[in-house]
Amino acid sequence: MKEKLYQRLIELTNGKQSSNLLQVIAKAKWSKRIIPSYMKLYDINLEEVSKKQQQFASLHDFFTRELLEEARPIEKNPMVYVSPVDAKVESFGRIEWDMTFLVKGKPYALEDLLGHSERAANYVDGHFIVFYLSPADYHRIHSPIDGEVLRQYTLGQKSYPVNQIGLTYGKKPISHNYRLVTELKTAHNQQVAFIKVGATFVNSIVLTNRTIHWYKGQEVGYFSFGSTVVMLFEKDSIEFTENVVQGNPIRMGEAFANML
Repeated sequence: MKEKLYQRLIELTNGKQSSNLLQVIAKAKWSKRIIPSYMKLYDINLEEVSKKQQQFASLHDFFTRELLEEARPIEKNPMVYVSPVDAKVESFGRIEWDMTFLVKGKPYALEDLLGHSERAANYVDGHFIVFYLSPADYHRIHSPIDGEVLRQYTLGQKSYPVNQIGLTYGKKPISHNYRLVTELKTAHNQQVAFIKVGATFVNSIVLTNRTIHWYKGQEVGYFSFGSTVVMLFEKDSIEFTENVVQGNPIRMGEAFANML
């Protein structure tokens, strides 16, 4: 009952008009007056931000803020994957033989997530990890590894919440939301799916790097709202590091998986 009620309410409010309204408000000049309250609410550390508070033109400008380079050191070991975002580890584990994985008790099909059965087959019996970004987090996206972009494409139209309530009661938001899929081939010949998922009615995932070669820690884009990143790995290609614990925070540039 709760699940159906939640889904009905979300459907009533999720559309182009609500998405456009949120973006207009966040980008309006007057919205910069909200920044001090936003910072206080989410306890945001300005010392690591590249600009001073008064230099931000809008709430959106602040939300997509850049950090000082030294604020996020990058693990240099070429055999290590680093977190592409500041986030919480929402879920991780093994991809099952039937090409599904579980998040909040919901089975997600790789074919739905990637939009292609043959591409999904590359990750059978591999591993997955889900990173959840709250409104408090730094929202720039960085490359998790050195690699070559094999393909990049978008799927989905609407974007439903991917917070705790959304993942529990929503209609499988990870595999149905608007999302940008990037598949990379690493220097060690591993194939990795790097999926950026939009959230809460705002479908804006902005690419800032359209080159073919990505380098670990290099900025590749940003989210315009709280969002999620999913990464998929081939069978017997990685093992997660000890700091990968469900619910634990992780910062961009920190190691989360070792290549095998």
